[in-house]
Amino acid sequence: MKRRIETPLTREDINNLKAGDMIELSGVIYTARDAAHKKLLELISSGENLPFDIENQVIYYVGPCPSSEDRVIGSAGPTTSGRMDLYAPKLIEMGLTGMIGKGQRDKEVIDAMVKHGAVYFGAVGGAGALISKSIKSQQVIAFEELGTEAIRKISVVDFPAIVVIDRYGNNLYDIGREKYAAKG
Repeated sequence: MKRRIETPLTREDINNLKAGDMIELSGVIYTARDAAHKKLLELISSGENLPFDIENQVIYYVGPCPSSEDRVIGSAGPTTSGRMDLYAPKLIEMGLTGMIGKGQRDKEVIDAMVKHGAVYFGAVGGAGALISKSIKSQQVIAFEELGTEAIRKISVVDFPAIVVIDRYGNNLYDIGREKYAAKG
């Protein structure tokens, strides 16, 4: 099923999403990769505020390429999500409801998603130039010293993604393997 979703990504939104749903996401999302995630957890550990309110937000695992003069942002393809698995459970516990990336997630992340209510969206690797067309504005909001891995607040319109793991733990990777094995 194809759905249009507006951020912030609420519990009601995620409760209605199922693994395999195609979505078009519009609104504000944030970018962060592993270096930024590490810094976010350091802020949490030291009792400091995060650079944005994490409640009901979506983080896109991307380090966009520099843009040309006529574009808002350069190529913005997803990075491998497993590099964020060490940090994601704490952010989910604090209210993060959506993550966008590519590849499998570990058991601790999936358990946190089920317990606290979050979804994992997949974006197509290798389609960064196409995905960047859905990004209408971007602003570095934290950790500028990280360059392309700084945290950005981006506005998106009809950002294409698929629900890979829903808030109930249904995992499209597992479902696909089971269907393939059943044909065996």
